[in-house]
Amino acid sequence: MTLTAFGLNCTLKAGTETSSTQKLLDQVLAALARHDVRTDSVRVVDFDVRPGVTADEGDGDQWPTLRKRIMDAQILVVATPIWLGHPSSIAQRVLERLDAVLGEIDDDGCYPTFGKVAVAAVVGNEDGAHHASAELYQGLVDVGFTVPAGGPPYWVGEAMGSVDYKDLDDMPKGVADSISTIASNAVHLARVLQAQPYPRPKRGDA
Repeated sequence: MTLTAFGLNCTLKAGTETSSTQKLLDQVLAALARHDVRTDSVRVVDFDVRPGVTADEGDGDQWPTLRKRIMDAQILVVATPIWLGHPSSIAQRVLERLDAVLGEIDDDGCYPTFGKVAVAAVVGNEDGAHHASAELYQGLVDVGFTVPAGGPPYWVGEAMGSVDYKDLDDMPKGVADSISTIASNAVHLARVLQAQPYPRPKRGDA
């Protein structure tokens, strides 16, 4: 089957404002596209995503629109800047809203997200890339996504420096290598999970 990847840019910058996070996300999605994956992305901040932990907080909440696109895709890419050593508040909002999945586990213990692959991408001008990706991956695994082998793509510039990732003319080799690896492994894993879904758990066997 043809795979679909959906990217969530968790930048704090709305609209078309230049974003280092968007640049890194676009590079990850381009690498996935080279494996015949259909890709698309949005900036979460451009949507009215209400605080909460349900699938729909009502009153104009636009999370259901994003959630449908997440659930329709086989690969989710969550890209975040680093703020104060952590993922952005927008990324945290995404994890909080995905918490609703835990209320949708069926009687056999299957999550609606089983069989979906998640990839993190992190960029910033301060330390914390590993911490930020760890927070994202732990949350995404908790709500049923599967993480491919390989470190998440990230770039960290000079602390308090004046050069952002979006300012670079060329992609650093380390970033390029990590993107190639994670894209290849994400696609392979997604295809395996589509062909051989997780078995239904047998409750009471533990």
